[in-house]
Amino acid sequence: MALDLSLSYHAPAVARRMADAANRFLAALDPARRAAVTYPFEDQERYRWNYRPDGFDWDGRTFWHEGVRLLNMTAAQQEAALGLLEAGLSAHGADRARAIMALERDLRETERITRWVPHVIRDPELYAFAIFGEPGGAAPWAWRAGGHHLGLHFTIVEGDQVAPTPLFFGANPAEVRHGPNVGLRTLPEEEDLARELLRSLEGERQSIAVVSPKAPHDILTDAYRSANPAVPPRGLAFSAMSGEERDRLVKLIRWYVDRAAEEVAAVQWRKIEQARLETVTFAWAGSEAPGEGHYYTVKGPTFMIEYDKTQDGANHIHSVWRDFTNDWGEDLLAAHYAAAHRASVADG
Repeated sequence: MALDLSLSYHAPAVARRMADAANRFLAALDPARRAAVTYPFEDQERYRWNYRPDGFDWDGRTFWHEGVRLLNMTAAQQEAALGLLEAGLSAHGADRARAIMALERDLRETERITRWVPHVIRDPELYAFAIFGEPGGAAPWAWRAGGHHLGLHFTIVEGDQVAPTPLFFGANPAEVRHGPNVGLRTLPEEEDLARELLRSLEGERQSIAVVSPKAPHDILTDAYRSANPAVPPRGLAFSAMSGEERDRLVKLIRWYVDRAAEEVAAVQWRKIEQARLETVTFAWAGSEAPGEGHYYTVKGPTFMIEYDKTQDGANHIHSVWRDFTNDWGEDLLAAHYAAAHRASVADG
């Protein structure tokens, strides 16, 4: 069944709010910073992302988060930049994004006590913001915020359609074990909701869901431009679950989707339902015991969620929500440019 893109991404209030926030941010910048934060919409930089820290060697090259970092902004400019989080994310999503940034202090203290890491700086202000195109204009535009364990990418097409993925949240340490915030868990629901679902599965259904006793070292789709739907395992289908199990899977999916602002999350959930919820699958790999390495993925016809908690003694979370065809607004842009071409031909 063909998806109606005009309904799947229609979020005019959020689009206006993000355009206003982006323009306030740009207005707060001096010419040099404004030049560093802005790119043409067509620039391939828009597709670069990573959830690792600045200076990390990834795929044989050193990765840097481009744009302007909070570290290089005044207090007023920082406030304006962070306004983008409030515009594009839900209240709990924006709260978690800020908590992920602040967690760099706890990681720095953990590494000071437990090990020496000479090649990476842990700083809650090493998060870069970039804007692509003209916010609020008739042409497509986008904004990005990224740094260690945070990857936000919002693309706005025709002024009222919003693509919110890739959307990545991570946490290291997943549970703080040193310093003043001992016991703090920045992303508890991502683990707890999936573990509740796994425990609720009975008999053969759990055997189908658990695809391997060993968890992968990281999310399988990594930070690649496209998420390949064939890479993550399938596991147990929604159609094979009991009513309670289905409710738990829906709750888990909604938790990820609800990272985005309410209007965006609502249309995204309708898109997932429209694409046949019965075909969505849940797969778990690794230990079922708390405190040990594990991985899970939720995969449907149009989307995928991946989560991994294996690194640093299984105290390090990576989690991401991807859209198979509309990361970076690709579906929306294809429809937009096709319509523009048809109009041009008609006028000619």
